[in-house]
Amino acid sequence: MSRFSPVLVCVGVLAAAALCPATGSAQIGRTEVVSVRFDGNESFPDDSLARAIVTRETECRSAVFAPFCWAGADFALQEFYLQERQIPLDRLRLQVWYQIRGFREATVDTARTMHEEGTAEVSFLVVEGQPVLVRSISVEGVEGFNDPEITATLPLLPGDRLSQIALEATRDSLQNRLANRGYARVEVFRRFRIPADDPYGAEVTYSVEAGTRAYYGPVEIFGNESLSDATIRNTLEFREGDLYRGAELFESQSRLFGLDIMRSATVQPDFANATDSVIPVRVDVTEGDEYRVRYGAGLSNAECFDLETRWTARNFMGGGRILQARARVSNLLTPQFRDVLCPQAGKEAFGELNWLASIDFAQPWIFSTRNSFVASVFGERQSLPDVFVRQAVGLQVALTRAIGPQTPLTISYRPELSRLEAAELLFCTGFLVCTPEDIDILDDVNLIAPIGISFSRNLANNPLNPTRGYSLALDLEHAAGWTGSNFRYDRILAEAATYTGVGSGVVAARIRGGWVGAGPFSELVRGGDAVDIVQPEKRFYAGGANSVRGFAQSRLGPRVLQVWDPVRLMTASSTSETAACTPAQVMDLSCDATPLGDAGFIPRPTGGTRLLEANVEIRFGISSSFEGVTFADVGQVWAATESAALSDLEITPGAGVRYLSPIGPIRVDVAYRFRGGQALSVVTSQIRPFDPSVDNEEAKLSINGVFAPYVRTKNIALLTPTVLFGHSSSWSLSRFQLHISIGQAF
Repeated sequence: MSRFSPVLVCVGVLAAAALCPATGSAQIGRTEVVSVRFDGNESFPDDSLARAIVTRETECRSAVFAPFCWAGADFALQEFYLQERQIPLDRLRLQVWYQIRGFREATVDTARTMHEEGTAEVSFLVVEGQPVLVRSISVEGVEGFNDPEITATLPLLPGDRLSQIALEATRDSLQNRLANRGYARVEVFRRFRIPADDPYGAEVTYSVEAGTRAYYGPVEIFGNESLSDATIRNTLEFREGDLYRGAELFESQSRLFGLDIMRSATVQPDFANATDSVIPVRVDVTEGDEYRVRYGAGLSNAECFDLETRWTARNFMGGGRILQARARVSNLLTPQFRDVLCPQAGKEAFGELNWLASIDFAQPWIFSTRNSFVASVFGERQSLPDVFVRQAVGLQVALTRAIGPQTPLTISYRPELSRLEAAELLFCTGFLVCTPEDIDILDDVNLIAPIGISFSRNLANNPLNPTRGYSLALDLEHAAGWTGSNFRYDRILAEAATYTGVGSGVVAARIRGGWVGAGPFSELVRGGDAVDIVQPEKRFYAGGANSVRGFAQSRLGPRVLQVWDPVRLMTASSTSETAACTPAQVMDLSCDATPLGDAGFIPRPTGGTRLLEANVEIRFGISSSFEGVTFADVGQVWAATESAALSDLEITPGAGVRYLSPIGPIRVDVAYRFRGGQALSVVTSQIRPFDPSVDNEEAKLSINGVFAPYVRTKNIALLTPTVLFGHSSSWSLSRFQLHISIGQAF
């Protein structure tokens, strides 16, 4: 292995200067392991075997030092040395590892290659042999239960390898299933037989001794100071006298952790004081501070800098109730850093300060330990860049019931007074509401009051960076006159994600779809009928760090091109001696704006009524602090006037890196989109001939430095010809999209 000399390392990297002499002296008389190989392993990958042994090869300390590792700099390497006494032990470790997994005849040999420069290569030669397979599985002692679910879908099935791990998992499954049916002292014994005439087949038997059915006895509580005994009892999943179910103890412990003030909690059966049929329960808790203040800051390329603070009373008026005051501001310093740190942030009104202030109250149980209640009062200003700006004040109340482990069902009502800004294009292009009078009605303060039902089930093993499990979510909204809403609509959004471990990595996949149907807007009537309109914030938008990553925020799906000043259409440019259009062409909307080029337009997303997205990621470890990802995203949004076809889906592959911080993965992703140009409609302000009886001379348009007999109106309209926007060569750097954010994409 090539190396930098210690002198050059110390000069080039000052931080390692003090370590260089020690590193050199530590190598004297020791043999460095530069390679550990496995040959002959067909059933298991190298990284699985590597975790089973002590011998390791020299590796890079961290992905941060990767360039220095490639150059061979000593300070960047985590060096491992040959321990002769561990080689035969590693050989035995691998043999046992294989035998536990059903390869009873597996043998392992070793080989070492020593080099003159004091390094060695270690190889483990594996002969797996033929595994022992399970021929049959029988469960004795459950004949009288008349419950087929006890023995259904066990971890070990006929045809599987005779794995000791699967044998134990099956025993535990049987024991847990019976414990959840009241048999607190159930014992399950396992045995297997390998017949002499079938040395590679095993007959597995489990013997069940269920014992007597048991019920919960008295509940004793220890360690609580602020929380009352009654609050803790109300939070538990069970009551004294209920049938004993082992899963309820774990669920009760999780519910106690749901009380924000709780630092630790254990719920355990007290078998020392139990009888055959009555099991007392001991609850031990440790509480945190009754009041807490939290604050934080963040950076993303869609909102630039943001700040947030929260004050929480975690036992408000007793009972574990929560009262929280929260404030957040975003789009901080957007005008100053938009071109450097946050290129997806908005401009002008879309880049101004966004804010949120709310007061939230939570009742952890109401009518039942499975129910909780939340009420919030809020005010906010939020913007979706180049789409709309929304200001609102409102109230939300929600009742949640736990219908299963990690499975809440929520019914909510959210009335809010909302006002939109910069949404004229959405109303004109999406609903042909283009006159200033009609747009003023839609932009004015209106009441949106949907009733919502949401269901979720999250059985992923980690909320920040899951590696196993799955999650499901379904959100339904209905807004109508009887709910008090001016905007009326129905909306469905569904999502499913799954996480599967493969070797030392994770394969994660998600699918997401939505539909929204327009209802009549009560304040806007044409020909005696109300106009059907979906409020812009309820439409679907795709593209961004958590969507189809080949596109910037909200840039996938229906869009229009804005030319707010029609004079630009009638003015000669530096690249053309003639204007794109004549005034007559602008007035009759036949103007072809293609000569303006991409730089002459502002692309504005208009959203759609149907959404489909799918994502697949392969996540793999780089070091203890860094994770690499390759991914492919697929998606599209369709407008109400478009037919949804799978051929419209956009595919964007990419790769990324995550730094695994305590607050979640800090993520950098780069994706590539294959789509070139897109034919888009152009929207602009209308003009009309100058009328001296109603217009001032100052209102005349200045075209090429000359006042022309035309004036701008407040109406906006679509030009008839579309424009090919975003066209580039088949391979272009402009098609790469960068995203920086916190948290996994899903």
